[in-house]
Amino acid sequence: MSLLEGGAPGVTIVRAGEGPSHWLVGDTYTTKATAESTGGAFGLLEASVPPGGGPPPHVHTREDEAFYLLDGILEVTAGEATMLVRPGDFVFLPRGTVHWFTNPSVDAARALFWATPGGFERFFTEAGTPARRGEPAPPFDPAGFGRLAELSLRYGAEIQAPSGIPAD
Repeated sequence: MSLLEGGAPGVTIVRAGEGPSHWLVGDTYTTKATAESTGGAFGLLEASVPPGGGPPPHVHTREDEAFYLLDGILEVTAGEATMLVRPGDFVFLPRGTVHWFTNPSVDAARALFWATPGGFERFFTEAGTPARRGEPAPPFDPAGFGRLAELSLRYGAEIQAPSGIPAD
């Protein structure tokens, strides 16, 4: 992220392909805006979700979440409802809503994720592994679920264990 030369104080620009990227649960998340860069207003991530990818069921207690699908298809479950989300679709998830998504397609999906207020984007940096350009994210390793669940609590979220993984 860089200051826009000649712009007003606090104006930043993050170009396509820029921003720190982290692998988490088999997906790649690139930070585009942080609580620090937005005065606490929001955090923004660009996600690349491979076929079969997506996070386990989770709920945020401190922030609302929204996403806008850029490419591909995601199957989103929020509460008891499941829907297919296509490019151009926008989803708003109020805090306290249990939700998750998966990519049912054979192609990667790309989406922008907002969390407001900002701060939750730090979770991806702390819980993820720095991504290496040109390499796909490694698949989710169930052995890391305990650490993921513990870190999520620190950030005001609760992640439910996927089926077949002990919740300990």
